[in-house]
Order: sequence, then structure tokens, then C-alpha cells
Amino acid sequence: MYILLPCDSKDLKNANITKIQDVVVWTQLLIDEGKVAEVNHSESWEEFENFSEAVIVCDDSEYVWPFMEYNMMVLVAHTQKSVDDVVEAFLFKELHDLAY
Repeated sequence: MYILLPCDSKDLKNANITKIQDVVVWTQLLIDEGKVAEVNHSESWEEFENFSEAVIVCDDSEYVWPFMEYNMMVLVAHTQKSVDDVVEAFLFKELHDLAY
């Protein structure tokens, strides 16, 4: 499954997710069998070759309608900020659905 993260850096070890309006780079991760199998970066979330099934945002107030129009699942990482923490929370289903 491909997931999409708005990040503040291409360096995954030091990257944190950020608000969509403050994004520096979009990171697309392929999660396969509980591991990150592929990492891609792009200036725009629409430029990825593979379709992302989910997007993970920082909070419920993010403007996520463009992702919903593509039928992406929108998940919220309220407490997780580092990419590693977000991926771990995704794998263990600890992320929240978007509150409307």
C-alpha cells in the first residue's frame, strides 16, 4: 500500500510530518509486509507515478478535500511527528480517522 506524507525534509531519519500548507516535500512510502519497501519524493503530491491509497496529516483542521476526491483514506497523526513514528502508528493502526 502506498501512503503519502507531507514532510519538512527529504532526509527520512530527521523528517517530520508537517501541515499541508507548510510542506517542503511530499513523501510516498510503499508499505509491504509491515516494512517500508520503497520511498519516493516529489514537490507535488499529484506527480507520483503510483497512486497513494492513504494520506496522513497532522491534525483534523487540514484541507484534505483534494485527497478525498481521489478516494484516498485520510488518517490523522495527532501525536506522532517523525516519519518513523508515523509509519509505526500506521502499521499498528494507531492513527485516527479524520474528524469532520
